[in-house]
Amino acid sequence: MNETFVRAFNTRRLDNLLALYEADATLCVDGMSSHTGTAQIAAVLGDFLQMPGTLTGRNAFCLRHGDVALLRADWTLTGPDGTTTLAGSSAEIVRRQADGTWLYIVDHAVGASLERVG
Repeated sequence: MNETFVRAFNTRRLDNLLALYEADATLCVDGMSSHTGTAQIAAVLGDFLQMPGTLTGRNAFCLRHGDVALLRADWTLTGPDGTTTLAGSSAEIVRRQADGTWLYIVDHAVGASLERVG
């Protein structure tokens, strides 16, 4: 999924990114607020696509249980000048669809980057 998301982002086409989410998926990009459903996710990803640069990523792990999997990926958005614009580590849950593809049901873009509490 990480490679698929990176490829979709780098096309700069919102529909390519939205195709990776179930209709009622939840996305969190700031560690605090969540956005559920296609319309809310489209608004957030549309803003993300406005940021210049190229996204790269590396899958850290995939823990699968039947048709559901927990993922973690490390990602970097590199600006046109070669500097890092954004970076983080995501935590995601995906579900296998009837056609064998996987879609996000929960995407926490910085979920694995958050500081430990307590």
